[in-house]
Amino acid sequence: MKISKQVFGELDGQKVISFLMENDHGMEVTCLNYGCTITSIQVPDKEGSIENVVLGFDSLHEYISHSPFFGCIVGRVAGRVTNSTFELEGSTYHLPKNEGDNHLHGGNQGFDKVIWEAEIGESVDECKVIFSHLSRDGDAGYPGNVKVSVTYTLNNNNELLISYHATTDKRTIINLTNHSYFNLSGDVKRDILTHELTIKSDSFLELSDSLLPTGKLLQVEGTAFDFRGGRLLKDGVESDHQQNTLVGGGYDHPLVLTENRQEEICLIDHESGRQLIVETDEPAVVLYTSNMMTSDFEIRGVPARKHLGVCLETQHHPDAIHHPTFPSIVLDKDQEYKTMTKYRFSVK
Repeated sequence: MKISKQVFGELDGQKVISFLMENDHGMEVTCLNYGCTITSIQVPDKEGSIENVVLGFDSLHEYISHSPFFGCIVGRVAGRVTNSTFELEGSTYHLPKNEGDNHLHGGNQGFDKVIWEAEIGESVDECKVIFSHLSRDGDAGYPGNVKVSVTYTLNNNNELLISYHATTDKRTIINLTNHSYFNLSGDVKRDILTHELTIKSDSFLELSDSLLPTGKLLQVEGTAFDFRGGRLLKDGVESDHQQNTLVGGGYDHPLVLTENRQEEICLIDHESGRQLIVETDEPAVVLYTSNMMTSDFEIRGVPARKHLGVCLETQHHPDAIHHPTFPSIVLDKDQEYKTMTKYRFSVK
């Protein structure tokens, strides 16, 4: 195991650092202190060829100019917040509107745009980067001084663990996730429509025309949202289900997990043989098949287009502050926000 770092760029007089973690089996994870952005995950296919399996860029300029949240941590609250407002303890808080009237992924200056503090650690069996940031009271309209840390740990089991921790001095809301776009073909050789996905989920959240949860749970049975036995992602593109067509052909939906830390999510690209198993303690995963990706930029030489990556955003239910029946995202000043998601790569 080893870890190294180098300067990736500079932003507003601050250096953006790239960290490279390598294990003893050839797996590599590269990440930035800008947005805690994962720029590359290198893993072998069934022939032993090691290639990158996430979408990303090789320059800071591209991340600033084009990135649809590639590989970053989004927050304080992942997903959309209705009308960019919420109420807490009798006060109304107004957030920046960056998607119509709604607030998305923390706004235009969310955690994905922050240059985080970083420290590294390594041992015989693992290496890690610990990112930390103080989000001050009033940042993007949110209450409370929030101390947040995100730790990326790579071990010799070809596992990447993402651990999240936060505390606040005032009641607030928080719901973090990593927004990596996976493509197991390697170096974006193909789109992700023939990837097979299995998710232990009996229901998903219905979305409104504004892509916000209506509060209604829909059963997956008999729909393209039934991943319990495994199905190809192209099924959602080809589906005439109103919820699939609503999001541009594919998926952009929270699926409610029926199990945790029990190999509840499995993604396979049969052509390369690569397999990704995701385990989490979060109650849901937002499945997004990059239906809205525009074609006005390139991803390491590959023209961007729809369905080039799939996001598996483990988190609490989006817009939970407006739905009392959803698991709460409220954090009190005497509480700790603590959650973990593990990504294990192998060859099928």
